[in-house]
Amino acid sequence: MDGMLRTSQLHLSLLPLAVLIGAAASADPITDHFPEAANSGCMKCHAGIELIREPDSQMMQQIMNHGREIGDPAGCVVCHGGDPTETKDKVAAHGGEDSTTFYPAPGSSWINQHTCGQCHPKHVDVQWTSLMMTEAGKIQGVCWAFGSLTGYEHRWANYGVSNPDDPNDRLGTQEYREYMERLKQIEPNVFVDSHEPLPDALKVDELHRLKEDTTLAAFTYIRQECQRCHHAVKGRQVRGDFRGIGCSSCHTPYSNEGFYEGGDPTVDRKATGHMLVHSIQGTREAQVTVHDTTYSGIPVETCTTCHDRGKRIGVSFQGLMETPYHSPYAADGGPQPALHTKHYLAMEQDVHYQKGMTCQDCHTSIDVHSDGFLAAANLASVQIECADCHGTPEKFPWELPLGYMDEFSMEPAVGSARGVATEQLAHTLQGYGYEPRDGFLLTARGNPYENVVRDGDDVIVHTAAGKDIRMKPLKTLIDEQAVSERGVVAMKGVAKHLDRMECYTCHASWTPQCYGCHVKVDYSQKDKCPECSESLEGFDWVAAGRMHEEPQHRNDRGEAGYDTMIPGKVTEQRSYLRWEEPMLGINGEGRVTPLAPGCQPSVTIIGEDGEPILLNHIYKTTPGLERSEDGQLAIDMSPTQPHTTTKNARTCESCHASRKALGLGIGATRPWDEEHIVDLETVDGKILPNTYQPQMEPIANLDHDWSQIVDKQGNQVATVGHHFQLSRAFTRDEQLHISREGTCLACHQDIPDKSLSVSFLHHVAEYTGQLPTTNAKHSSLVHKIMLMSAWLQFLLAIALPVLLIGGIWHWRRRARAKV
Repeated sequence: MDGMLRTSQLHLSLLPLAVLIGAAASADPITDHFPEAANSGCMKCHAGIELIREPDSQMMQQIMNHGREIGDPAGCVVCHGGDPTETKDKVAAHGGEDSTTFYPAPGSSWINQHTCGQCHPKHVDVQWTSLMMTEAGKIQGVCWAFGSLTGYEHRWANYGVSNPDDPNDRLGTQEYREYMERLKQIEPNVFVDSHEPLPDALKVDELHRLKEDTTLAAFTYIRQECQRCHHAVKGRQVRGDFRGIGCSSCHTPYSNEGFYEGGDPTVDRKATGHMLVHSIQGTREAQVTVHDTTYSGIPVETCTTCHDRGKRIGVSFQGLMETPYHSPYAADGGPQPALHTKHYLAMEQDVHYQKGMTCQDCHTSIDVHSDGFLAAANLASVQIECADCHGTPEKFPWELPLGYMDEFSMEPAVGSARGVATEQLAHTLQGYGYEPRDGFLLTARGNPYENVVRDGDDVIVHTAAGKDIRMKPLKTLIDEQAVSERGVVAMKGVAKHLDRMECYTCHASWTPQCYGCHVKVDYSQKDKCPECSESLEGFDWVAAGRMHEEPQHRNDRGEAGYDTMIPGKVTEQRSYLRWEEPMLGINGEGRVTPLAPGCQPSVTIIGEDGEPILLNHIYKTTPGLERSEDGQLAIDMSPTQPHTTTKNARTCESCHASRKALGLGIGATRPWDEEHIVDLETVDGKILPNTYQPQMEPIANLDHDWSQIVDKQGNQVATVGHHFQLSRAFTRDEQLHISREGTCLACHQDIPDKSLSVSFLHHVAEYTGQLPTTNAKHSSLVHKIMLMSAWLQFLLAIALPVLLIGGIWHWRRRARAKV
């Protein structure tokens, strides 16, 4: 209701209250089901507004009962506060001037202990340790790109926060708590005890400090560009990014266009920034009706209001890939409309998305809300793995040990079978409860999957949208010969694949790869720069969040009108984009994974006088970090789960015959650390005109392509992940083990006439029309040759000893006969 009420304030201030009362819709969803609600002062203006939940739901009944207890038969003040007896004065009805007891945005993190927390105290308590609140991983990532300012330590967050003193306060099972304590010992820089508040960005009178320390620009970049998505702010209000604040970030529906389409007559239908309807979305039982369509669950598009940047997993899941082009043209002949300020290509969608699953059907409550303890990176906070539902060719999910595919070790997890659970976690019992059947499946870390159950040897995934997807685990599919030959070979024939690799390493059909992030922070100030018509500045999202901490702003529904502008304007450009077959490396769990460009900044800083202080500069890490005595280039190639899973895996050749897959780069680009001039020139490169300008300035530290992370000797030349100890590029030995580049030469170096036997067979095949002309025929021939060679060597291995033994026996027998 937060977005709705923002415009209602403006609307109400322009019209007399009596006019609005007369304009109230005759049909009212609340009074239709709860006639006594007509006696609430709230209904004098807001008649026609949607029920927050279905009328017969337990939640709606509790709201109405509590509303009657506190004097509001419509139940509005249970969440919104205010005075339900006031019918003439809007200000009084909303609690009076400077009210601290009226909540226009009841889901806001700053006041939700008084609203959502009445029924959901645990969820409200743990919100401050959620990664979607701290954003500590993004902060550490930018600090890394500006010279590893905090090293591997995840020191800063949007707000200062600490873990509880008692480890048993962690939400989850006892097995989960013990598991997380073990991970904390392995990765203490990620599973931290506390975060300090992010330092301030430079103020106008401090800009001179940039000439002494350019890394100070990192805090301008972080605060303006990276932190708009955390839950304690309503965030950027543009097409595709409209959302609520706090709990309402996810649990209230906003369309991409940001218009209200419900029945409250006080809401301006032409103003953006409003929730689509006044209803809560969440679990399967929470039914939301928009016009004549009813749905349940949290739509993927709600998640992509934030998950469209960084690793871009939200839009990738939907099958959207960024493009710098604005085509195809829109219906009016204009450019493709911007979504999340970007433009897109339509790509293959994740198979889970195609099956009707949403983000919440895989990701657990603890994944998103937090377990109450800090986890400073995505891999740290997410407790699920593919094998949790699909199992392996040899074992059902319930037969796997805890920690499988989540090892944080170079060896696969071992141990007793994890089994199943029979009960939900206590703090999730208010959600929709499913029949456990033969038990709830367990995550890799030991918590129940409360919407995924075992039924015999099948798995049933109960989706929030209402589907019950029955699935055969991988072991069953293998036994029923329902897996392709290529799949069987990859998973069983080469068993080491599953021991060392993530499933999505092969099954991700594409991965967004934005190579080179050219960041410019322009601090030009008109009083210091004669050519400048204005002083450049941008909005500080962290400062805006902290304004909500002040009593006079705690109840604000958003950040509109906040004066948190800071000097400096941030712009970004890329070098080039790719989506096909990403390179591979090792992630923090110790497994082979796809890699994609993380934070790869080449930084340009313009001073307050409008002159460059730093130009196309790549910072280096502190010496000794990332396997480099002199400091590694702080451009990151990040381990990623692309969220583009399909049944068809990438080909063997795409890994085993690919320089890119090994981390050796795409190739074809000329050196980035050289100046490139394009003009009339002689054939030996002498530029003819005296007047010319460089087409491309050099990037001094970059002596290889953005896509290269390691050389052929196994020397890492860029960062590969900056959160976890095990993340890295392939070593020289691993490259040699993986690479099968040039395998064709093994046969064709002697074809057609460099060997008498090969030449004979080749010419016989040529004259009889048996030369392979298709891939299938070629594969069949190679397979036949392999079998013939194997049988020949096997027979020789058997025959030679037999002949030798027989010969000795025969010789000795003849020798005795002569005697």
